[in-house]
Amino acid sequence: MTTVADRVTRIQPSPSTTAAARAKELRAAGRDILDLTVGEPDLDTPDAVKQAAIAAILAGDTKYTPVNGTPALRRAVADRYLRRDGLDYGDKEIAVGGGAKQVIFLALTATVNAGTEVIVPAPYWVSYPDMVRANDGTPVVVDCGEGDGFKLTPAALSPAITERTRWVILNAPANPTGAAYTADELRALALVLRRHPDVLVLVDEIYDEIWYDATPPATLLTVAPDLRDRVLTVNGVSKSYAMTGWRLGYGVGPAWLITAINTLQSHSSSCPSSISQAAAVAALTGDQSVIGEMVDIYRERRDLVVKLLNDVPGLRCTPPQGAFYLWVNCAGAIGAVTPGGQTLRTDADVVLYLLEHAGVAAIQGAAYGASPYFRISFATSTDVLERAGDRIADALTALT
Repeated sequence: MTTVADRVTRIQPSPSTTAAARAKELRAAGRDILDLTVGEPDLDTPDAVKQAAIAAILAGDTKYTPVNGTPALRRAVADRYLRRDGLDYGDKEIAVGGGAKQVIFLALTATVNAGTEVIVPAPYWVSYPDMVRANDGTPVVVDCGEGDGFKLTPAALSPAITERTRWVILNAPANPTGAAYTADELRALALVLRRHPDVLVLVDEIYDEIWYDATPPATLLTVAPDLRDRVLTVNGVSKSYAMTGWRLGYGVGPAWLITAINTLQSHSSSCPSSISQAAAVAALTGDQSVIGEMVDIYRERRDLVVKLLNDVPGLRCTPPQGAFYLWVNCAGAIGAVTPGGQTLRTDADVVLYLLEHAGVAAIQGAAYGASPYFRISFATSTDVLERAGDRIADALTALT
């Protein structure tokens, strides 16, 4: 009999990937489906970035690179943090991987053993808990409710830490809520973390450039630089530069951890794509106005879908500060009855009803550890968003 390792049976396929695949299946079967599941910009990679990749190919830069990235990319990453946070990272403090996801996974692989606990604030990105489980650890999910802005508070963090805690994960701006921490909120969390010097902090900032407020988001190390030796900050080019398919992410952190990450990568993928690295250098060092232009488009879409869905009976949502997701409270629809006579008892029921009755694909809040909510992505065209809003409104109005 063929069997797989226990680490595989402990985890589930990504709910967002599964939802997107289902939407594609229905489309292939002839259904008119508006897919709002995938966190992928519909905007194109900037031309200057594409040209840099083409130039690298023509120049023959198609060989293996150092495990931790080309010198040019490491300089670009270091310069970014020096400009933004005033922090100077050396080569031994920089990891480059096949997307931010790989860097996070390898960081957990390098540090998590059986029985190790990782604190995961909920709502969470769907992969965090299963990444922990895949590495034999135990995710400790801490509920962060709507009243706290879906953010981890000192009062919630402190009792969650035990002698087995290895990591606290902070994702801001967050997927799925778009929430981010203020400087004062981060200072308060830092006070708790200082009482537990063996606890590491994984700061996932993949959406930091997709930000709608006038003031840039606060970062943990700008308010608590003394924590630097135990903070891994992870980012990448996928979201900010519309480069999801290029698979290029990076992390900065203490040398001992970066060395472990790079050692693991040397035996798994050897190094990231040389062409993607050349493109990432162009993205990070080139004209940054392209980001502002993209953010302006996302802001218009955000404002549109917030208005559309807040006008729908049974739904409620707050404009996200960052990222390109809308986290929709559907408590008002729970208990309602569909035209077919089914009672909607969970957010999964609501999402399935929207898919089957309205042809709109979303992702249930339970996948992110919080109910009753659902997530939609507004990283798609205004036309699709307007039609989806109309369909959702019609579907919810039809409930009794």
